[in-house]
Amino acid sequence: MASRVAQIASHLNWPKGMLAGQVAIITGSGQGIGAEAARLFANEGAKVIVQDIDAAKAQGVADAIVNAGGQSIAVPGDMLDAEYLKVLVKKAAEFGNGKIHIIVNNAGYGYRTHLKRTLLTYFRYTWDGVIHKMTDKQWENIIALHNTAPFKLVREAAPYFRVTDGEPRCIINISSTSGVHGNAGQANYGLAKSGINGLTKVIAKEWGPKFGVRANSIAFGHILTRLTAAKEEGAFATTPDGTKIALGIPGGKGALKEDAHSDIPLGRPGSATEAASSILAVASPLFSYITGQVLMVTGGRNM
Repeated sequence: MASRVAQIASHLNWPKGMLAGQVAIITGSGQGIGAEAARLFANEGAKVIVQDIDAAKAQGVADAIVNAGGQSIAVPGDMLDAEYLKVLVKKAAEFGNGKIHIIVNNAGYGYRTHLKRTLLTYFRYTWDGVIHKMTDKQWENIIALHNTAPFKLVREAAPYFRVTDGEPRCIINISSTSGVHGNAGQANYGLAKSGINGLTKVIAKEWGPKFGVRANSIAFGHILTRLTAAKEEGAFATTPDGTKIALGIPGGKGALKEDAHSDIPLGRPGSATEAASSILAVASPLFSYITGQVLMVTGGRNM
């Protein structure tokens, strides 16, 4: 009976939380889903390393966590810089007293949802493009950010995951329904998100048997973020060479355009907090026997 009580208590946010004592790197956590995930992880006892290319935003998230009683540091930088990745892992391990338990590969830009056909013409305002018009720059930037950078981060952090200390380790790669079903106008993004799902399965098979590392992808559908907001709000992403890429949907309503989510069984898009909660769930002990999977977080939409 006592052991059962202890088991149940370990899954509750009392007194320490589901991720107590674990060290988590969350990339792209200066805003949106990543920032929400950082907050939720810290609330569950994790020591969170906030990574973002925007130093001010990263520090703001880390400061908010600390002010709320959590543990966090910001390590801003460019995920496409191999030398920076070494610094990120080094500082994370130092913050974690020599350990890293969780990596959430969330950094990126692109369109993370399959909207109705009536909105497909708006893809040109993000970093998408139809096959015959897509530039090498569009192609290479998306592949680099969504595939190469996560791979290099995982490779750099390998010494902290290929261990047999009995502590939980997991890697969560953020994907998209575009990588599962494909999406017109997204040859680069669709390939990248399909590729990250493949990397997830390889990690699960390589590092699971001996080291117990779990690896899963989360494929988001229609989530309310700056990518699905009105283009007129002025959100943009910046590539390494300084190119600004406008984000969002023109027309003033963004994802709230009439009938934009009529094919979602739950009848609405998801919030950033709901998306982040799925990341927390996958990282938690509640998913301790789940690995090598692509979790669809879509409100029931299956295309």
